[in-house]
Amino acid sequence: MAGRIGLIDVSPSVSGGRYPAKAVVGGLIEVGATVFREGHDAVAANVVWKPPAGPVEPGRRRLPPREPGPLQRMKPGIPGTDRWHAQVTPDRMGLWSVVIEAWSDPLGTWRHAVEAKAAAGQSGHEMGNDLETGAMLLERIGRRPRQRYALTIKAAVTALRNPSLPVAERIGPALAPELWPVLVADPIRELITRSPAVQIWVDRPLAEYGSWYEFFPRSSGALIDEDGLPLRHGTFADATAELPRVARMGFDVVYLPPIHPIGEVNRKGRNSTLEPGGSINPDPRDVGSPWAIGSAAGGHDAVHPELGTIDDFDVFVGAARDLGLEVALDFALQCAPDHPWVSAHPEWFTTRPDGSIAYAENPPKKYQDIYPVNFDNDPAGIYAEVLRVVRFWISHGVTVFRVDNPHTKPINFWEWLIAQVHADHPEVIFLAEAFTKPAMMHELGRVGFSQSYTYFTWRTAKGDLTDYGVELVNSADHMRPNFFPTTPDILHASLQFGGEAMFAIRAVLAATLSPSWGVYSGYELFEHEAVRPGSEEFAQSEKYQLRPRDYQAALDEGRSLEPLIQRLNEIRREHVALQHLHGLWFHGISNDSLLCYSRRDERTDDVILVVVCLQSTGFHWGETDLYMPALGLPWGATFQAVDQLSGEVYQWTGKNMVGLEPSRRVSHILTVRQY
Repeated sequence: MAGRIGLIDVSPSVSGGRYPAKAVVGGLIEVGATVFREGHDAVAANVVWKPPAGPVEPGRRRLPPREPGPLQRMKPGIPGTDRWHAQVTPDRMGLWSVVIEAWSDPLGTWRHAVEAKAAAGQSGHEMGNDLETGAMLLERIGRRPRQRYALTIKAAVTALRNPSLPVAERIGPALAPELWPVLVADPIRELITRSPAVQIWVDRPLAEYGSWYEFFPRSSGALIDEDGLPLRHGTFADATAELPRVARMGFDVVYLPPIHPIGEVNRKGRNSTLEPGGSINPDPRDVGSPWAIGSAAGGHDAVHPELGTIDDFDVFVGAARDLGLEVALDFALQCAPDHPWVSAHPEWFTTRPDGSIAYAENPPKKYQDIYPVNFDNDPAGIYAEVLRVVRFWISHGVTVFRVDNPHTKPINFWEWLIAQVHADHPEVIFLAEAFTKPAMMHELGRVGFSQSYTYFTWRTAKGDLTDYGVELVNSADHMRPNFFPTTPDILHASLQFGGEAMFAIRAVLAATLSPSWGVYSGYELFEHEAVRPGSEEFAQSEKYQLRPRDYQAALDEGRSLEPLIQRLNEIRREHVALQHLHGLWFHGISNDSLLCYSRRDERTDDVILVVVCLQSTGFHWGETDLYMPALGLPWGATFQAVDQLSGEVYQWTGKNMVGLEPSRRVSHILTVRQY
């Protein structure tokens, strides 16, 4: 049934309120609603903003309840739309709620009436009822307990009832700048109509903004022979020695692929070879894929013996935290054939007609070293065990999980698991590695995933990048992006053939288009060789073998992207405009090989303007057509543009000729300062 006051289309609202919208502590949340009523009487609206009731910080410390604050009124938006808006900022993690209260505003109705009639020249006698109505409304406010402005209100009432005064002087005290804001802040509300509560899940800021670095601990400090076979396996101690370099590049998260024991049965060889007759046949010394989890040495709650012990892992996590890094752990719900779950719980898997357990397939691809979990067999047992495993790693300092292929597991399982974890640990962040259909990617965000991998890797043309950026902004209430130019699975053709400049181009795009971005180790060394023509798989893939790298030698010889990566992360930390998705605007530029966009934070008026070349060769000129309001500038303004990569200073207006030669420079990343 409709309410007494029209109140519809409350935002943010995800799937009609079925799921919470997303926000972060300290972030700005735009709240909106359409409010209207019959006739011409004024309406107004306010926000009731309620914090979580339960424990909302690590360690289960309960924050004190808030004292009731002043009425948080909404403001009308574009005339004729009946949309009302407000901004709220959460100060703690957890599940918040928003209720919109719409109401009849008799003071607003009265003010409009007396101002209009006075402007039309009506006399005090003609306006007698209106003036008395105002006096009665003010008396109602003046009688409220602890009304600090009672004397001022009383004086305004006296003036309204004084027939000897001109009309302007009778209404003037009630509308005076010193009194009217008081009346607006504590108004008379009639016919109050409340919306259903809209929920908003509030994460810590790392869920929206952060820089990720992925590397395999087993490759750190490793040694291999000329055939790529291991002479020495890397350890957690070796990986710990890598952390200062990762921290120097300005990353926030160090992400580890699975660190668990690796199955012996059907273990894959280099370049994913299993069957005889492949270009490289499996060797007993092959290390296998970390995603083939589990062996006699343990399962999802154990570490690979060659990496070290759980105590060694704890030392690694502590060293990372000392450097300002958080450890993200790969969470892959799949098993090698010799995983302990297979013998203890064969019902957790799918049995084929011949009695064997089905391995993973994506025809024609076969993954004989992996058994998928069947969540429809004994869901209660599987759910409980998975939750135990997650809590185990949380107890060892892991509060970020990169979830492998969540789109191959039931949606309702993820909704349950994430809610269970967040009930005690709202600080935990889940990144969905789901390169799949849009509907599934978005639904994973709705059910609770903090972030998602995206299609950025395959968006290379100007129109595709623009359209995709707009799509992500419009989905930001439920799906936050994380841009990785490459992953251990994906080496896009543009990087295979685009040369070093293309690596720089894609890094600039990822770091400045998305609040969260990531780099897979080897990217800084321009690793670009595919296993075969037409494939996106790396040659000598680190998924199946050790890949030791000499980062320092490459840096000393000037063949490393580390300096650019470090500078990009510095710029991101220095400019809040790059730390959230809202405020992204694509500007016109007269060359399809050039992309121009800006990021703006309205609270600080921090603005970053980017021009990047999308081609890795040639020289490309274009003229900008800047939409000045997106920069917070008036039309026709001249501003100072300071390049954050080179330090150069330009004098710009809306129209500017820009030239980029990628062999020398791939981008301008500009701060905007108005004269």
